[in-house]
Amino acid sequence: MTYIGVEIFYRWSLQRKLLDIPNERSSHTIPTVRGGGLIIVLICLTAYTLYTFFVTDNFQWSYLIGASLIALVSWLDDLYSISFGWRFLVHALSASIIISTLGHFQAIYIPFFGKFNFGAAGTVLTFLWIVWMTNAYNFMDGIDGIAGMQAVTAGIGWLAIGSLLGISSTSFYGGVIAFSSLGFLIHNWQPAKIFMGDVGSAFLGFSFAVLPLLSIQEWGENIINQLYLPLITVLLVWLFVFDTIFTFMRRIFRGKKVWEAHRGHIYQRLVIEGFSHRAITILYGLFSALIALTIGLWLINKGVWEIVLIFMISFQTLSLLFCLQFIQKGKHKLNQNDM
Repeated sequence: MTYIGVEIFYRWSLQRKLLDIPNERSSHTIPTVRGGGLIIVLICLTAYTLYTFFVTDNFQWSYLIGASLIALVSWLDDLYSISFGWRFLVHALSASIIISTLGHFQAIYIPFFGKFNFGAAGTVLTFLWIVWMTNAYNFMDGIDGIAGMQAVTAGIGWLAIGSLLGISSTSFYGGVIAFSSLGFLIHNWQPAKIFMGDVGSAFLGFSFAVLPLLSIQEWGENIINQLYLPLITVLLVWLFVFDTIFTFMRRIFRGKKVWEAHRGHIYQRLVIEGFSHRAITILYGLFSALIALTIGLWLINKGVWEIVLIFMISFQTLSLLFCLQFIQKGKHKLNQNDM
């Protein structure tokens, strides 16, 4: 359904010249239709509403309102370039609506260290997580396929984990996100004929950030939920989380304006150095899929799989840092040869 919807949207947008024009910070070189993520939004919110309202009877109006606000301001940004201040205001409002109705994270389980209570900081941390992830996903949607691939792997991860834990709405919605994103990904694969746009990427980031809170509402106020779900939601999008936080801190230390558009993310540096969009997307997708698989095995049998999970996260994080260091060393040698 998404595949067909995106095709219709693509032809409609071409007629109206709704194109993303390349600039010095772009990773593409030709004008390309953008905003195709609108189809993902429409399918996901329709499926969520119908399933939770008529099947499981745990419909959360706050998610529908929050996600709709995120999608609306992002769609307007795709069309008219809304200022960051207005977008942030809507992101903050949406996060506040979620927290006021679904609550906040109270604690998290950290492998080998055990339970960590957030205490009074839980509300603030949950707010920051939702707003950060909404923007982080948008920042990472900079090359063909990467945002769609992450949505597919994380969505399938939630489908499987929801099934393992008996959270039917989470399992269903994870599957909807995954397969609707897959239908879009076919159009967005390198060379992409259409971009997701802020409307799709911000919506997906917001949805992945809020999914554990929706899960807790269905599963009940069990201590296991409070501990594992915050960890799971971070790990399922770990590469996006790490890349954005690392790049954010790096720009702060270098005295750069963090709110300005740039090409400083690790995945963008790899593109600049000659790696194809396809190769980087496959790498990020493979890493994300391995994490999702390991989380599932860890939930079934903690034991040794906790060690494997830590190894997997550490290996992938260090691999990205190694790639970045390799690029920097190569540039240093090149500069020396030019002297």
